[in-house]
Amino acid sequence: MEPSALAFLGAGVGAGLAIIGGGLGIGLIGGRAMEGIARQPQSAATIQTAMLIIAAFIEGIALFALVICFMLSIK
Repeated sequence: MEPSALAFLGAGVGAGLAIIGGGLGIGLIGGRAMEGIARQPQSAATIQTAMLIIAAFIEGIALFALVICFMLSIK
């Protein structure tokens, strides 16, 4: 197998793992936030704000990982 083919394969696997990790992270955050809101409905706005900020950070990290995977595949 050629080195360029291995680079593309590694980038594809890395991108897939990054997306799976980001999806799991956001899913866990959403589930825990809903549990927290169900237990204390009066603090729903605070929990929801914190959940959205953390979800944005996770999306940013997943996007950064995708960019790194694609940059490594073309080098």
